[in-house]
Formats: sequence, C-alpha cells, structure tokens
Amino acid sequence: MWIEAATTGVAAAAGAMGYAVRGKSSTVFAPSVYHGDRSRPSIALTFDDGPSESTPALLEILAEHKVPATFFMCGKNVRRCASIAKAVAAAGHEIGNHTDSHPRLDFHSPEFIYGELALAQETIRKATGVQPRLFRAPYGVRWYGLKSAQERLKLQGVMWTVIGRDWRWRAGRVSRLILRHASNGAIVCLHDGRAVERTPDIRSTLEAVEYVIPILKDRGFQFETVSQILCPQNSSPASLP
Repeated sequence: MWIEAATTGVAAAAGAMGYAVRGKSSTVFAPSVYHGDRSRPSIALTFDDGPSESTPALLEILAEHKVPATFFMCGKNVRRCASIAKAVAAAGHEIGNHTDSHPRLDFHSPEFIYGELALAQETIRKATGVQPRLFRAPYGVRWYGLKSAQERLKLQGVMWTVIGRDWRWRAGRVSRLILRHASNGAIVCLHDGRAVERTPDIRSTLEAVEYVIPILKDRGFQFETVSQILCPQNSSPASLP
C-alpha cells in the first residue's frame, strides 16, 4: 500500500513540476501571460527563433496583408543577421527577447539565465535601437532565477494560446491547428527561424501564414502586436502602413 501511495505521490510531484516549467498558464517561476484581451476579436501573430536569412520572405507576406507581428529574437541570430533584425523593426513590428543562444533554461543557474537574457537584450538594442519589453523562454521552459532576471531587465514573460509546430508539421496541418484555436485575444506562436540554424527552411511557416491571414480576417479578426493585445487602451491601429 505504501509503495502505491509513494508512487502516486512521485507522479503527482512530477506532474506539478512539469506544469510549473512548461505549462502555458503557469506563473510559478516568473510572471507570464498566454492570451490577451478576450473581449475583442484580435489575434497576435508571434515568431520565435529569428531573425534568420529566411525572415525577409515572411516580412513580405506580412507587409502585403498589412499585418503587424511580434518577433522574439535570439541574440546570436541578431548578431549574424543584424540588417534583417533592423528591417523587422523598421517595418513596424514589435521585438521581444528570446535569449541569446536558445538554450533550455531548466537545470541552469540563475546567473546563466540572467546572462542569456541580458546579452540578447543588449544585442537587440544595439542592432535595432529597440529595448525589448517582452520575453519568451525557448521551448516554453521556465526555471528558478527567471523571475529575478525578468525583473532586473523589466521583461514581461509571454507564452502562447496555440503553438503551430511549424518546425515539424506541413503547412496544411499548421494552418488547421491555428484556425481551430483562433479566438479573441489569442497569441499564436510560429517560427521565422529554427533555433540558431543558418538559412532555415521555413516554407511551412510562410505557407501557413499566407493561408490563415485572409481566413481570419474574413472571420472578423484583426491583428495586433502582443503589447497591443495585452493593453488595448494603448493600442495604435492594428495594421501596418
């Protein structure tokens, strides 16, 4: 009996820790949000792991549809593709921090975590002139010390309402997932890079974005940045010039 109880306790503890580390609604290790204002038909498209040599093609699609987005950038990629990072900012998109080298943060020290965020923050600022105010953890993994790092750097944690799995799935499956979970205040996570890989193949991302934007607009949704969707009273018009 006690063995069964102990096993159940261990499983429950493991489940609780798993939620704390990766649960999209978890705030155990740091303040975080995963959706915006649910009273308005607005959606935020977000893109992780960039910038990359493939990002300009995404910028063209977003410009064609006059859709603003939020790009969570890795410092290492910004140093390699500084002109592309600058182009993202110049196009009017929001820029967030996605660490410097895209590590999983679990089992790392608070000093390591702060260093990853701080280096990315400074790299992004130098390349784009933008001081990020939003942070997304690679793989959605939060850990001890992240709260302190976010507070020191004045970063709001952001998870997602739905993640497209565009690094793994074909565009059709990614599109269906996004459309199925589209809702007021949804934050959609996609990728314009693949960790810190050079010249990544993001065709599934591009095709999915091109497909879902007109459909979501026809459903009555507008597109905003994460900051706009979180603070509608401070929103500027939800389209690019």
